[in-house]
Amino acid sequence: MQNTAASNSEYMDAVGQPNRPAKPLLEVAVGLLLAEDQVLIAKRAKHKHQGGKWEFPGGKIEAGESPLAALARELEEEVGLTLDASVAEGLIVLNHEYEDLYIRLHCYLLPRFSGQASGLEGQEVRWVTAGQLDQYSFPAANQEIIAALLAVWPQPSVQ
Repeated sequence: MQNTAASNSEYMDAVGQPNRPAKPLLEVAVGLLLAEDQVLIAKRAKHKHQGGKWEFPGGKIEAGESPLAALARELEEEVGLTLDASVAEGLIVLNHEYEDLYIRLHCYLLPRFSGQASGLEGQEVRWVTAGQLDQYSFPAANQEIIAALLAVWPQPSVQ
C-alpha cells in the first residue's frame, strides 16, 4: 500500500504552522468495492461534513480497531455488504487537511464481498464505471484516491 501518511506529530508539523491551533485528526477506513467494471459510491447526507458529495463507502476507525476491522463494520452498517478480508488489497494511505480538521484515509481495493449494496442509512448508492467518476462531485480528499484507483483499475492485482 502506498503510504503518504506520517505519524500524528509528523503530520501536524508537516501541514501546520508555528502557534497554529491544533485540529482534530480523523482516521477513516475507505472501501473501493469493485464489481467487474464498476465501483460503489455513496452520497453523503446533507447534514454531514462535505454533505451532498459522493464518496467511497467506509467510516471512522474506532479506538483499538484496525482499519480493515473498521471497514468491515462500516460496510455492514452503511451498505449491507460483508467484505472478504482475505483479498482486500491496500491501495493508499493519505492525509488531507480541511479547514476544520485533518483526515487520514486508509483505502483498500475490495474485489470480493457478499450481500446486496443498499443505503442502510438512507443514502443513495450507485455502481459506476471509471469513466463515470468525473460526473460526480467528491470531497477534495477523494481526488487522490480516485487517481490511485484509476492507476490500477479495472484490473487490480488480486489473486
